[in-house]
Amino acid sequence: MISLKINNMPVYAQEGSTVLEAARSIGIKIPTLCHLKGISELGACRVCVVEVKGMNSLVAACEYPVREGMEVFTNTPRVLNSRKTTIELILSDHRKDCLSCERNTNCELQRLSHKYGCDSHRFEGNTRDFVYDDSTDYLIRDNSKCILCRRCVAVCRRQQGVGVIGANDRGFATHIACPFDMKLADTPCVGCGQCINVCPTGALQEKEEITRVQEALANPNKHVVVGYAPSVRAALAEAFDLPLGVNCQGKINTALRYLGFDKVFDVNCSADFTIAEEADELVRRLQDGGKLPMFTSCCPGWVNHVQKNYPELLPNLSSCKSPQQMFGALVKHIYSKIANIDPSRIFVVTVMPCTAKKGEKRRTFTDNLADVDAVITTRELASLCKENGILLNELPDSETDKPFGEYSGAGMIFGATGGVMEAALRTAVTVLDPNARFAPLEFREVRGLQGVKEASYVVNGRELKVAVVNGLLNVNKVCQAVKNGECDYQFIEVMTCPGGCVMGGGQPIRATIVRHKAEIAAARAEVLYSADRTNVVRRSHNNSGLQKIYADYIGSPNGETAHKLLHTSYQALPKYCK
Repeated sequence: MISLKINNMPVYAQEGSTVLEAARSIGIKIPTLCHLKGISELGACRVCVVEVKGMNSLVAACEYPVREGMEVFTNTPRVLNSRKTTIELILSDHRKDCLSCERNTNCELQRLSHKYGCDSHRFEGNTRDFVYDDSTDYLIRDNSKCILCRRCVAVCRRQQGVGVIGANDRGFATHIACPFDMKLADTPCVGCGQCINVCPTGALQEKEEITRVQEALANPNKHVVVGYAPSVRAALAEAFDLPLGVNCQGKINTALRYLGFDKVFDVNCSADFTIAEEADELVRRLQDGGKLPMFTSCCPGWVNHVQKNYPELLPNLSSCKSPQQMFGALVKHIYSKIANIDPSRIFVVTVMPCTAKKGEKRRTFTDNLADVDAVITTRELASLCKENGILLNELPDSETDKPFGEYSGAGMIFGATGGVMEAALRTAVTVLDPNARFAPLEFREVRGLQGVKEASYVVNGRELKVAVVNGLLNVNKVCQAVKNGECDYQFIEVMTCPGGCVMGGGQPIRATIVRHKAEIAAARAEVLYSADRTNVVRRSHNNSGLQKIYADYIGSPNGETAHKLLHTSYQALPKYCK
């Protein structure tokens, strides 16, 4: 341990740690704009400068290591003036339309400008030529609001291993863009949206579909149905200043009805259908010598990644549609019969924690009818509620509608890394061993936030070896191992986002200090696991609503009707487009 002083207070810090970490350990918050612990530690923005006794120049706290006996000052007039000037210089090349900006009141640059009393017009002069890229289905990059912090670059390259954006040109002309200033849609970007979650300003945001949803709700000829993903209930409350780990499921149901949706369903239900199909598919591959290992296909970011980078592994993908895709197909082709409504009149909206889900709806077609019509993120639902004066924390709880509001605990845990695997195991084990009346309900070996988790189970005399992977950087390692024949898994769950869907690119954006201090992924995941533990039905195939739909409309899993409605196929995509 290193002994030092910060603002004349004695501090003991771990050798090798930074001044920023030492200050935070005693409750002193040093502002940052470019720093993200473990991902981006460049010291590029210079907002975190501090004064060290005996040194002439100020140093960046986020990268300057502690030394025995050093004395640090974080609040001298020199430090405060330097921070203010730096922020004002950033503002001189920043489009300041704060009142209409998506990130208004949740912008780190805005907060710091207010805190230090900055004059946004102190430095006037030339501005860069800004790039506006809306080429994808899921994301908009507006460089007029970019502050060159490079967080997005770091998270794309170091956390996700994709690396499709970086700093182009030099000097005053420097800007964040794709190689050769290509459009984002022409690159290997998978749409995970992690860059949005770490952007301190409004330079990156999802492509909004609130307007389309509002138009549908106002159209008397449309029957508007909504379903929301498991992770939405674990995070939406944060957008209304409630603490981490609040399950607001009942209030979401009420809010959606207040917004005018005709039916409020739950994508947990279609997650159960996914498991019924996927577990049956796995068992068939194991018994009939099918292509192994079988990869899950629930995550559109992962599907995009394998289509662009590992086309030789496409036969290993499960043919099952994702829960979102299945939800749309079930509503348009089963619910329409139950409610006696023309499918063309039904407008299906999903609320997702993921930006890649917006791109996924392009391929959700059954009988030339779009399964899903609009996808809004958790953030967009929060904005829609606020725009309509809905105070989430003051709403009464209510239930979802039937038939697609019934679900098992297994469907609930889909949002956490390992959840899809655990849900599939709960069903697959009972199929492989019909006598396993007391098969385990919880497979804790596949839980947790590690990048790669492995487990092995013996079922009816057969060893079943599985892996759970989250974060594309880890995915690349596993894919290479599969390609090289270096692993003998039978089943692999893949989620693009570290921590799974609970940390999706469409979830509420948390301030950097919260990301450093709080275990956000663990808190959100616990919401799902807690709900699973209290659910009477905990295996997907035991969902009574699912059983009735199969009996009345679909037949058996992986049957002819099931394949038409609930399965799909995948083709290789070019890594780069011209």
